[in-house]
Amino acid sequence: MKISASDYLDLDHTDHRSLFKKGRNVWEALSLIDSYLQFRLKPAILGRQIGRPFISNAVYIGRGTVIEQGAVIKGPAWIGDNCEIRSGCYIRNNVIVGDGVVLGNSCEFKNCVIFDEAQIPHFNYVGDSILGWRAHLGAGVVLSNKRLDRAEVTVRGPEGVTPTGLLKFGAIVGDRAEIGCNAVLNPGSLIGREAVIYPGLNWSGILAAGMVAKFRQQVELAPRS
Repeated sequence: MKISASDYLDLDHTDHRSLFKKGRNVWEALSLIDSYLQFRLKPAILGRQIGRPFISNAVYIGRGTVIEQGAVIKGPAWIGDNCEIRSGCYIRNNVIVGDGVVLGNSCEFKNCVIFDEAQIPHFNYVGDSILGWRAHLGAGVVLSNKRLDRAEVTVRGPEGVTPTGLLKFGAIVGDRAEIGCNAVLNPGSLIGREAVIYPGLNWSGILAAGMVAKFRQQVELAPRS
């Protein structure tokens, strides 16, 4: 089973489309981020800092981007124009961020690609993952990137199980997909364009474009004793 980047992502909404090779599975871009940044990254801070956030010397920040005090950008990292990097945001190694993106408080990012205008604003973990154009994570969403048994991450779909060759791989979240508050996407999750995951859901596998994944919680009411 081959799953290309174009199945999930509009490559016109990233300046880093060369990461996504024709004929390869979309997740193979994750293993290219490190060498890509080593070759192409030219550190510079063209945006505005509020207070004194920590920014290493292996970071590019575009024009119009605002980095608030309390943010930590270890790098290597490439952050586009007109982004908001809010207080408490922790950007680790090998992170690529497009234009107009919100990275919020108490969020952690590692080895990921985030397309233009995505929003990851509150208490999120994004590791070894790719988020498409205008994708949105509700508060508390976790993209889990490692299996508990430490085995190779696989993708489970209608055609069976596809090995990825990766020990760490979180999720592909397609363009304009919405992930509800406190949902968890397990390793190897693929979320299609404009798909919706309901709050609190624990998801594994492939969710097709335009589909909604939801569950109904039973609530028992009783008088207070």
